[in-house]
Amino acid sequence: MIGSRIVDSEVWFVTGSQSMYGSETLEQVANQSREIAAVLDDAAEIPLRVRWMPTVVSSDAIAALISDANRSPNCVGVIAWMHTFSPAKMWIRGLRELHRPLLHLHTQFGVELPWATIDMDFMNLNQAAHGDREFGYIQSRLSVPRKTVAGHVSDPATRRRIGAWVRAALGRAEISTLKVARFGDNMRNVAVTDGDKVEAEAHFGVSVNSYAVNDLVDSVARVAEEDVDKLIREYRDRYEVADELLPGKSRHSSLRDGARIELGLRRFLEQGGFQAFTTNFEDLGGLRQLPGLAVQRLMADGYGFGGEGDWKTAVMLRTIKAMAEGLPGGTSFMEDYTYDLTLGRERILGAHMLEVCPSIAGARPTLEVHPLSIGDRDDPVRLRFTAAPANAVIVGIADMGSRFRLVANEVRVVEPDAPLPKLPVACAVWQPLPNWAIATEAWLTSGAPHHTVLTTALGTESIEDFATMTGTELLVIDADTTMRSFARELRWNDAYHHLAVGL
Repeated sequence: MIGSRIVDSEVWFVTGSQSMYGSETLEQVANQSREIAAVLDDAAEIPLRVRWMPTVVSSDAIAALISDANRSPNCVGVIAWMHTFSPAKMWIRGLRELHRPLLHLHTQFGVELPWATIDMDFMNLNQAAHGDREFGYIQSRLSVPRKTVAGHVSDPATRRRIGAWVRAALGRAEISTLKVARFGDNMRNVAVTDGDKVEAEAHFGVSVNSYAVNDLVDSVARVAEEDVDKLIREYRDRYEVADELLPGKSRHSSLRDGARIELGLRRFLEQGGFQAFTTNFEDLGGLRQLPGLAVQRLMADGYGFGGEGDWKTAVMLRTIKAMAEGLPGGTSFMEDYTYDLTLGRERILGAHMLEVCPSIAGARPTLEVHPLSIGDRDDPVRLRFTAAPANAVIVGIADMGSRFRLVANEVRVVEPDAPLPKLPVACAVWQPLPNWAIATEAWLTSGAPHHTVLTTALGTESIEDFATMTGTELLVIDADTTMRSFARELRWNDAYHHLAVGL
């Protein structure tokens, strides 16, 4: 399993006030903010530690704390709350230097007002109602990207929204140090899978580099036979293995080749510190078969992947897997393949040549071998299954020349209307929102790609928060989308991003 960011990562809970209230009030502020942070730290909706930080009451203290957050390898984001009134000019220096995602929590310590006992001491202590408005102003004045959540921490809806932001912060931290290995280039003459790798590193922080396929071949050749035997025993424990692939049967050598590729590929990625990779059926070097089973199992372990050299989708797949860690459901490489256009029941059948992640499977996958008409290699082994029904989001990323564009479509994954006995690959069937015609027209109009990430684990809100944190354009296609509003949004986005260059 690829390394987890959740284990060591944390968000810092920062409370603003000022010194004029005196030590007694500030002690109450500290105690109450510590309790708020503890509620968030214990919340099941928030997947990592929420670390309370001492109250800040001066420009120097704020700047020092922000500097510490920027330098901390564990801090992935900052939650700020103004318990009392914290004059916002104190925050200017710190906010200008902040390089971590920011969430502005607008809340207060108590839920109900103690009507019969309210006095000015209570009012001075519990004045986030205007303290946070002062903080909101300076964030807007400085054009600070952030998420604002208003609600009490006892409300599950508030904690869910904070949790969605925390998961986006994990994704932002993951992509900023992500390393991608490309085996060969992208599929010849294909436009959307290509892109500007220099700009990707400047914009997101991700490093994308190519390696000769035969470097992978060398790693595969060094795999020991006893390791292949051990891995095949694991296959037999976890999957329904076709009889012809079993030891002593006619196609067992195909399974051994697939296992050897998995072991060699896994070792290459681990030794290079890569979290994502691509392959290309047009450039297989000395590989005996196109990696199918290997890719599926590596994705299930958290690796990002893109077929045909599609490094951008590999990046987003790993990022979304990092964001969704620990949640029910799964996340997979996907491609829109064909349609069922039955009037009123239109659906999309998604698949790929081989590479769909078993994390979205509805039942125990079968391990099979079938011919593949492209790649000019031996028949590859692969896991075969159908995706489990669930609400899902499909995310695509495209390089528009002047910027990267994310497009997300909310969908409902459903069971196929009938068995698919002759389809030799894993697949998913879904109904896009708001309906097939609008969803596909919007997707096409936006220039979104045919390779995507399908996630049944993560919701749209985390994708939106990630886009805000990374300054990336995002278009959402959901139940409320109309083509008129979507076309307007595209025009507004084009104008905004054109004007925002260099700002």
